[in-house]
Amino acid sequence: MDLTRQFDISDDGGEHDDYVQIHCELRYECEPALDALGSFNSWFFHDANAGLDEWLAAMQGHLEPLLARGPSEIDVYEEPV
Repeated sequence: MDLTRQFDISDDGGEHDDYVQIHCELRYECEPALDALGSFNSWFFHDANAGLDEWLAAMQGHLEPLLARGPSEIDVYEEPV
């Protein structure tokens, strides 16, 4: 699972300069229940029509098999966009 947060980088004048993404990858041992999750992407935007609570509820449904497990590896890194 890759949790990603995107930040807007401003120049000295306060104008948009760039974006940067910070990733936190949680890796789990292979198991049939986790393989069944497949692959999907979901982003939350504060100015979107759906609220954060709705988005979190949808994510919890997708990620239920991970809640009782701990990751086998964690990797945090920065990526320019």
